[in-house]
Amino acid sequence: MSDFATRRTMMVDTQVRPSDVTRFPVIEAMLTIPREDFVPANRRSVAYSGENLDIGHGRVLLEPRTLAKLVDALDIQPDELVLDLGCGYGYSAAVMARMAEAVVAIEEEAELASEAERRLSDASIFNVAVLQAPLTEGAPKQGPYDVILIEGAVEDVPPAIIDQLRDGGRIAALFTEGALGVARIGTRLNGRMTWRYAFNARAPMLAGFGRQRGFVL
Repeated sequence: MSDFATRRTMMVDTQVRPSDVTRFPVIEAMLTIPREDFVPANRRSVAYSGENLDIGHGRVLLEPRTLAKLVDALDIQPDELVLDLGCGYGYSAAVMARMAEAVVAIEEEAELASEAERRLSDASIFNVAVLQAPLTEGAPKQGPYDVILIEGAVEDVPPAIIDQLRDGGRIAALFTEGALGVARIGTRLNGRMTWRYAFNARAPMLAGFGRQRGFVL
């Protein structure tokens, strides 16, 4: 086994499995996708560390535990369409592409979008479409989506994103609440959103996902 393959197995055995991640497709995807290929070149050596990994532009690759638990809770099915908001270099899209029918990966930064597209292509992952667009707008033309994953912290999820979720669909987001970070899974039923607590986790706030504060006279 290569050094990275050994680290990948260790990541799953020490960070993912002990965190109550039980769905086989999630375990299989994280054992298979080479995380080191989806980070900046100077970060390859720490690709498997158990913390959020700085990828520039004020963004991170979510720590393995957090990503695995979010994807596990979303329970992605083989016939489903996924929207990945803030895909970075494409790792999360690569992971979810092994479970879903297709993934639409949105990246606001031109450099990250082109890198994600190149790296996914190099990995022969062809059921992911990378689009450069504002994260707060998503990709309505390609929707509606069965599953939406937001890769970073939010205070609110913009209505424009909720509107792209199919009825019965699920969305995962990390909410910042004071000093706490809380992962929640939202389900849309009859046009209404219901959110449930999943676990505690933190990530940097995504630009544009702060709470809309009204004017106070």
